[in-house]
Amino acid sequence: MDLAALDDLEREFLDSIAAADDEPTLEDVRLQVLGRKGRVPALMKQLGAMEEEARIEAASRLNALKTLLGDAINTRRTALHNAALEERLTKEALDTSLPVDFGALGEGRVHPVSQVSEEIVAIFADMGFNVEEGPEVETDYYNFTALNISASHPARDMHDTFYLSGEDDSNRRLLRTHTSPVQVRAMEAGEPPFRFIAPGRVYRRDSDQTHTPMFHQVEGLVIDKGIHMGHLKWTLESFLQAFFETEDVHLRFRPSYFPFTEPSIEVDVRCQRRGDELHIGIGDDWMEILGCGMVHPAVLENCAANAAQPWSDGEGIGDWQGFAFGMGIDRLAMLKYGIPDLRTFFDADWRWLKHYGFLPLDMPDLAGGLSS
Repeated sequence: MDLAALDDLEREFLDSIAAADDEPTLEDVRLQVLGRKGRVPALMKQLGAMEEEARIEAASRLNALKTLLGDAINTRRTALHNAALEERLTKEALDTSLPVDFGALGEGRVHPVSQVSEEIVAIFADMGFNVEEGPEVETDYYNFTALNISASHPARDMHDTFYLSGEDDSNRRLLRTHTSPVQVRAMEAGEPPFRFIAPGRVYRRDSDQTHTPMFHQVEGLVIDKGIHMGHLKWTLESFLQAFFETEDVHLRFRPSYFPFTEPSIEVDVRCQRRGDELHIGIGDDWMEILGCGMVHPAVLENCAANAAQPWSDGEGIGDWQGFAFGMGIDRLAMLKYGIPDLRTFFDADWRWLKHYGFLPLDMPDLAGGLSS
């Protein structure tokens, strides 16, 4: 084997590698020099016929040449690949000044009730509340009796409640009038402490500009030891600050009556009305926004008596106390987004939904702002 010829072979193929202007051409060069039938493997087959000392020197030179040419091919391949990619990116560049066609995502809208429900869940989840759900067709017991609502209470009347026909009067079924039955079911299924909200649809016989036979409500419940009115006030203030996205929230508590809380309170928020606009936290006006109170001991006793697990842990039911609150999701949506008539929520008017609705990707996020 003429070792001096290896220098000529090296120069020849280095030049061929450098001259390759695309990856297929470079692959042809690689096959010529390093392929199974290439020049270098052919020379290595001659080593067996050489004397030992010459064979060692020739093998060393051939291995060095093989490594050199292999590295040169890899380097050239990378350079060609990057050049081709750069050329493709230049040719396929997008004109970002043109409007983007989102297709169905651009046309579809999320209903304000769905959006506000997600906002409420995001806020209370950040405060450590779970979300509980329950059936919309309830029994008289869960909707009224377990909540300390007497048999003579007006809420049980046919003109307020949708009862199912053909039911036994002892515990007839009905469309729930509030989501409080979810609280009862959750307390019966577990053991305190509890901290959760219960959003969902509720039904009452009422229809005008601010009432519909079916609407959406969210109720919250906290049961623990040492709970007092201060915890309730802080929870409501924190929620309203996050929901209306303002730190300037002033609440006014007025005594009221609810069978399932004692004391019972209606909460007003300071606001200012300017034409059709409503500004929360400023002005001299007040607007009722929700009802709340400390959970009535009778409700706790009803739930503890039917609980799957005992509550007492040796200290008695009286050691547990808590608060509950409830508000209309539809009403919150009207106040926050300036929707004048509740009945339009259920008209299925595409023009209305496109005006008041939200894009599917506008997900509520506390870090980025709920309505940003």
